[in-house]
Amino acid sequence: MPTRQEVAYFGAGPAPLPTHVLEAGAKAFVNFNDTGLGLGEISHRSSTANEILAQTKGDLSTLLDIPDNYEILFLQGGGSGEFSAVVQNLVAVWVERRRRKAEAEIRQTLSRGDGEEDKARVEEVVVKRLQKEVEEELKLDYVVTGSWSLKAAQEATRLVGAKYVNIAVDARTANHGKFGIIPPEDTWSLTPTRKQGGKGSAFVYYCDNETVDGVEFPAFPKSLEPQGHENPEDERLIVADMSSNFLSRKVDVSKFAVIFGGAQKNIGIAGITIVIVRKDLLPPQTASPPPSVLQKLNIGGLPGPIILDWATTAKNNSLYNTLPIFNLWIAGQVVAHLVKTFGDARISGQEEIANRKAALLYEALDKYPNVYQVVPHKSVRSRMNVCFRVYGGDADKEKEFLAGAEKRLLQGLKGHRSVGGIRASNYNAVPLENVQRLVEYLEDYAKGQI
Repeated sequence: MPTRQEVAYFGAGPAPLPTHVLEAGAKAFVNFNDTGLGLGEISHRSSTANEILAQTKGDLSTLLDIPDNYEILFLQGGGSGEFSAVVQNLVAVWVERRRRKAEAEIRQTLSRGDGEEDKARVEEVVVKRLQKEVEEELKLDYVVTGSWSLKAAQEATRLVGAKYVNIAVDARTANHGKFGIIPPEDTWSLTPTRKQGGKGSAFVYYCDNETVDGVEFPAFPKSLEPQGHENPEDERLIVADMSSNFLSRKVDVSKFAVIFGGAQKNIGIAGITIVIVRKDLLPPQTASPPPSVLQKLNIGGLPGPIILDWATTAKNNSLYNTLPIFNLWIAGQVVAHLVKTFGDARISGQEEIANRKAALLYEALDKYPNVYQVVPHKSVRSRMNVCFRVYGGDADKEKEFLAGAEKRLLQGLKGHRSVGGIRASNYNAVPLENVQRLVEYLEDYAKGQI
């Protein structure tokens, strides 16, 4: 049986974790801090759980320089749960901003008091106005550059209907029906903002790194840069799924309304989802409209499940329901280790390592173009998920490649079932020496020395 040190694992997720975190976790799962209880047994309402929650939030804020006007939430449901939550929460924000404006204007027009009859009359007129605005103006912009952003757009369509979902980009249309590029931004069809003569969208959604297709945005899209606005309704709310490159490079959090990511790539084990959301999208600055109003508007999927409601989660300090504290503690240990390791460099220190490992892999692949073909265009190659084909996708050759890798205990290299090929996932916990072992195998295979 191989030891942990002998196996080099490149699976796309669940992904490797630092060995020291796993070893500490094994002890904590049985007897945490000599309390006689394991972390899977303690109450999520306990002082211990609250300390773990506070420490993890604090370290994450330090590592990513998260501004004070952002809330950090821990939920369940993974990235797929947030496909739904983004629609549920941000369409509600879009409605509520318009509801407040409509109510203020209509109250002034009707010149009525605060009695129950007057409130009912105002709500009736407000709802009619909102129904018209939803019908004519509601749009959700999706930048589809890979399998996961496509799934997110499909979930939005399932919830609210195709007429409200604007596919601003479908990268396949510019790449012979396959993902692998990010089209030039001047070809994107984003919903025009009010400043541009349009009505604006509820949000713009993109996936920063596509694990299946090996596509990563090299930087924040220029077309999504803040444009300056006087009214909150005029801004673009930018949402990014960073499940697979979270904690791998420096990010200007202030450019985003929401960032989310499942834990099982660079952060911890499956079961925890991190959401970083701007506080002005939560009560009291903005709240969800009354359920009765949403029901009358008949927007599919709204109001949604309370377990996905960010306002409820924030109000209850991520403890509305039973948060898996052991999973949270694992994530917290990973984050704390990064803070301790890189000090003032913070996440830029990890970014340097990630870039170096990715460069080694791509250099080896590019060295033998007759043997290896990297799937995505060079301008958008993922640092986290290196996707390539062997001899143009020859099935027998790729089986041979994977079998040879297994003999050297290089594991988890098979591509996603939907696209095939080879995929080497280069997450934070994959040590440099394991990448070097894979590079050596790439060299030997190309030279026929396996």
